Amino acid sequence: MTTAPTAGGDRLAPGARPLVDALSAAFPDLGGAVTDAAEARRILAATPPSGKAAPHVGTVEDRSIPGPAGAPDLPVRVYRPEGASRPRPTVVFFHGGGYTLCDLDTHDATARTLCAESGAVVVSVAYRLAPEHRFPAATEDAYAALCWAAAKTRAGALGGDPGAVVTAGDSSGGGLATVAALMARDRGGPAVALQVLIYPVLDAGQGSGSYTSNATGYFLTAAHMRWFWEQYLGPDGDGTHPYASPLGADLAALPPAHIVTAGCDPLCDEGGAYAVRLRLAGVPVTQGHYPGMFHGFLGFTRLLEDARAAVADVAEAVASAVYDRKNSGDVGGTTG
Repeated sequence: MTTAPTAGGDRLAPGARPLVDALSAAFPDLGGAVTDAAEARRILAATPPSGKAAPHVGTVEDRSIPGPAGAPDLPVRVYRPEGASRPRPTVVFFHGGGYTLCDLDTHDATARTLCAESGAVVVSVAYRLAPEHRFPAATEDAYAALCWAAAKTRAGALGGDPGAVVTAGDSSGGGLATVAALMARDRGGPAVALQVLIYPVLDAGQGSGSYTSNATGYFLTAAHMRWFWEQYLGPDGDGTHPYASPLGADLAALPPAHIVTAGCDPLCDEGGAYAVRLRLAGVPVTQGHYPGMFHGFLGFTRLLEDARAAVADVAEAVASAVYDRKNSGDVGGTTG
């Protein structure tokens, strides 16, 4: 458990502190008392439901799809919105959890919200987790899932617009969403219309200013991130590889991006830096920055106005992929 900042030093928006404290109390002490990934997963599995909104969608289907060559099949969960008359995007969604934790169930509410709010078909992917499967296993799974979803969309099997395939994810899933887009560029497809990166993990270096200013007290800590990277890379992993740390990659010819950052998050600065680097590479970017929010805030739309605003912006960006209406500028919160 992390310690809340002293009175007067708390930068969280009103209403966020009780959530942060509750999340911190329930979360495993990663890298401290808890060093084993299996134990961390057991602790999370025993945690009571968080109260995240889980809206109704049209249909939900669990299935398996082919993984990368020589690897196991990938479980996915396909969410289809209600109604089927208009063109809709297909979103390939990757859950967060530091490449080590979480699954389709932990992010069911997030996937449902994305489906319901944007009107997109959402394919949520259960990629292989570290340390059992270290880098680059998750990236290869992400690319395989993108290829499958794009092919099924082109064939009409998912009901989406073949010109509006989107990669999306939160935290480590945000890292995978941009890496899948990088791999698609490098490997000659499939075409990606948009990448949606929600407080993404983008740099194994962990040297940004927000790693210091938000090291403790705001749920996700710098110590958590050190442990996640150790699990993901192992003792011999190359954290400078562009598919591990896309912040250092060549970003030319990537699809437009919508990036969400939270001011009280160790990952805040790398998300902002990625937006800058994308723009310098000529890639259109929209941003939603929420200064008083914490890592993971997007799931709490019932409790946080900023979460509702962030979801609305993400949904608008995804929905716009069908019409190619929104390719530049800035949207999103400056409140909090």
